[in-house]
Amino acid sequence: MAPIVGVVDYRGRPIIAGSGKGRWKSAFFIIGVEMAERFAYFGLAFNLITYLTGPLRESTAAAAAAVNFWSGMASMLPLLGAFVADTYLGRYRTIIITSVLYILGLGMLTLSSSVLPSIFPHKCDTSTCPPNQLQVITFYVSLYLVAFAQGGHKPCTQAFGADQFDQNDPLEFKSRSSFFNWLYFGMNLGILFTILLTYVQDSISWGFGFGIPCMAMVLALLVFLSGTITYRYCTLEETSPFIRIGKACWRASSGKTPQIGNEGEEAKGVLRLFPIWITCLIYGVVVSQSSTFFTKQGSTLDRRIGKSFLIPPASLQGVGVLSILTFIPIYDHILVTAFRKLTGLQSGITMLQRIGIGMAISTIEMAVSAVVEMKRICTAQEYGLIDSPDAAIPMSLWWLIPQYVLFGLSDVFTIIGLQEFFYDQVPDSLRSLGLALYLSIFGVGSLISGFLVSVIDKVTAAQGGSWFPNNLNHAHLDYFYWLLAALNTLGLLIYIYFARAYAYRKKGCADI
Repeated sequence: MAPIVGVVDYRGRPIIAGSGKGRWKSAFFIIGVEMAERFAYFGLAFNLITYLTGPLRESTAAAAAAVNFWSGMASMLPLLGAFVADTYLGRYRTIIITSVLYILGLGMLTLSSSVLPSIFPHKCDTSTCPPNQLQVITFYVSLYLVAFAQGGHKPCTQAFGADQFDQNDPLEFKSRSSFFNWLYFGMNLGILFTILLTYVQDSISWGFGFGIPCMAMVLALLVFLSGTITYRYCTLEETSPFIRIGKACWRASSGKTPQIGNEGEEAKGVLRLFPIWITCLIYGVVVSQSSTFFTKQGSTLDRRIGKSFLIPPASLQGVGVLSILTFIPIYDHILVTAFRKLTGLQSGITMLQRIGIGMAISTIEMAVSAVVEMKRICTAQEYGLIDSPDAAIPMSLWWLIPQYVLFGLSDVFTIIGLQEFFYDQVPDSLRSLGLALYLSIFGVGSLISGFLVSVIDKVTAAQGGSWFPNNLNHAHLDYFYWLLAALNTLGLLIYIYFARAYAYRKKGCADI
């Protein structure tokens, strides 16, 4: 049996095909790590807007903008993490280092939300009383340390998992496509447990609610290390692919003919992805609404189960997670088989077709969200609660379920499709960068969302009625949702144009 090109074992020795290294045995460790990491990340992200508008006492618009900016940065920083991993450290070492930083950041969050408030308590009991500045500074420093750590951890973990399958082996290549489905399944299984965590944060203690994710990351690091001897490790090249691409781009910009070989082809391999990247940005804006305005909508509704139990508004995001967990097995075992009979493709449909279907579903999601919001405002008017922002509107929280179900269904198509596309379609030496580009779609999308919210808030407030006031009964989230539905439709049409013209990268060792 010949050795697998470009990979070694943990001792630096070549790996022979069929030797037992890598494949699903190693991939399960990676899936376990991603389960714990997603639990930790969303244990912070899901309820962040509630913490900002609660203990930190920020306005709704300011908190939504802060969440969007933070999540945007968390999704942009993988570009830096990918550069460090693919150029200097390799994916394995990058995962270990960023895991330690992750644990440090979550530990500091726990400190800022539990110890500091007891040392420096509020000086008044009104809702306008500002928190202690040391608490705020510590919170934001630790928040962005988590974002920085996640920026190195996430693209490297996903790429490292896919590295365990040989793209030149037909059976392993098929398994790698399935790996992205089950990786996302595992990630969302971890997110599902976050729903219990939001209850802890809302009803018991924020410090305890941030401390549990910290322990989850400790567990993730231990799980990752325990699989060390089973992994396949991609070898780093002597010259950084980023440097080679930079040289090719410099030659092109200076009017010189690009050098033939790795250099020019690698640059082309990355640049040809950008039309797809750009046209998916509005989808990233749509995704960011689930952790901001969807949650604020839920906080105004009747959240009772039985006589006394109140469902935390952030926990309704679990419906989206359950939707994902339900649809992934259906897609992997039923839809792929059905599509395969129609198209003759091993994957059932192409990666770009899968992405486009999910984008179309997300447009429906925004339209449904707008209709539900119109119903919420009408109910508040009917019961005379427009000027009572703290009173629960007599409309069940379950009205929000359809938009969360559509959110999950859209994810199964678009997000998994983007993961596989940006891993598969970049040169082999840039797999971490490929997944970082995929993640940056949601980073830029969140930044665009935060920018839109800020601009619309200022413009509409100047005209006498902000779309995003602190009293959501006076808000116009429905207008914002209709706007996103229209923009997403336009983005989908442009996406279809570029997707139809896209030529998939050839497989094999000699393609660059």
